Amino acid sequence: MTTLIKGLTTPPMLNSLGPRQNFPFPFQNTSHCPARASLEVIKGAFAAYPRRRREKNTYRNRFVPCTHSWSIFRPGLPDMSDMPARLIVFYLPQYHPIPENDQWWGKGFTEWTNVTGTRPLFYGHYQPHLPADLGFYDLRVPEVREAQAAMAQKYGIYGFCYYHYWFNGRQLLQRPFAEVLASGRPDFPFCLCWANENWARARDGYEGEVLLAQTYSHEDDLAHIRMLLPAFRDLRYIRIDGKPLFLVYRTDLLPDPRRTAEIWRGEAVRARIGDLFLAGVESWGQDIRPAEIGFDGTVEFAPDWRSAGYPRFRRKRYALLRKIGVIPRAYIDHNVFDYQLLVDRMLKRPKPAHKRFLGVTPSWDNTPRRWQNANILHGTTPQRYEAWLRTVIRRTRERYSGDERIIFINAWNEWGEGCHLEPDHRWGHGYLEATRRALEEERDPKAQDES
Repeated sequence: MTTLIKGLTTPPMLNSLGPRQNFPFPFQNTSHCPARASLEVIKGAFAAYPRRRREKNTYRNRFVPCTHSWSIFRPGLPDMSDMPARLIVFYLPQYHPIPENDQWWGKGFTEWTNVTGTRPLFYGHYQPHLPADLGFYDLRVPEVREAQAAMAQKYGIYGFCYYHYWFNGRQLLQRPFAEVLASGRPDFPFCLCWANENWARARDGYEGEVLLAQTYSHEDDLAHIRMLLPAFRDLRYIRIDGKPLFLVYRTDLLPDPRRTAEIWRGEAVRARIGDLFLAGVESWGQDIRPAEIGFDGTVEFAPDWRSAGYPRFRRKRYALLRKIGVIPRAYIDHNVFDYQLLVDRMLKRPKPAHKRFLGVTPSWDNTPRRWQNANILHGTTPQRYEAWLRTVIRRTRERYSGDERIIFINAWNEWGEGCHLEPDHRWGHGYLEATRRALEEERDPKAQDES
């Protein structure tokens, strides 16, 4: 018997469960609620378990959300009971070579290939973004993934949202997450976002050259969800009221999203996982009405370029200056926007009738990926990001409660888009420290009084 908290011990059966095994309890996991554990909770769970075995047909579609945090059983998971919101950051796995990228871009290509070849294009343009503490890492190395999770947790990040690449049964860049799932390490919450766009040669500006196309079918929907079930069963998987949270980056590309959602939910129920929480990402200016497509909510994706205004020096009054060469060529070849203007306009977006998880971004500059028509946010600083995050935390706390207090940050490690919380040589831990300050300063006053 292992003591987890004073007066509460773990039954021997719990000690025998590995990191990838599910507790055989008749309720589903929830990732964010106060940990008010008692011995009666465990006794009640084990007492009810044989009943479920006898009446499995009756219980098949009945799932009662757990009212206690799994942190009482898994002390390695972050305790967010006193935090105003759960911060989830998008996570890019393209930091290891794969055969497809070797074929398309050259031997040994990773995201670092783009990053290191970038140079400033105009006065005050911050490039290249070069990593500090973690260096030019390889995500095949377990110690790197452990260090990322430890750093994220230290500064108040609740979990990672791994981009997941599925092309009609074929996966790309799957190794880092597959090893996270198989090993149980790092012991850090996660969810998945299906990046369901075509894999295209955008680096050279040829948007029409598709390297790997997406094809959709209901048979593939079934195969896809079955492949995801082991991840949904993992105790680290992020849930909302017991439902695994799964994101789709481009719901507008799904030919029949409502039927896809039905297939996914039905298979999850048959697998004894229960219902899913499906969220569409508001990327590419999508106006998603989740109820109409069988989804539960949306994720605000920052930056929302509809809120960015006009690029600098693109208005007609600058035509002569562009023509005689006074304005640097970079302002003509690329789109340079003001960061603070985008922040102000995104904060003025009206509240929708459905659940929308708000989003922020520390910065954006995808010139490493694009030689032409890149988007650049100018004037980004940790202080401006912190102010934006504090406002979004406050609004999230006012609008939602419990598991629905979620904010998405874009991103943890999108170095090729100049969009990362990971430390770099210019700002160091500045954006991470800003994240932690925003969380601490916007904590629920009741939670602060209790502590």
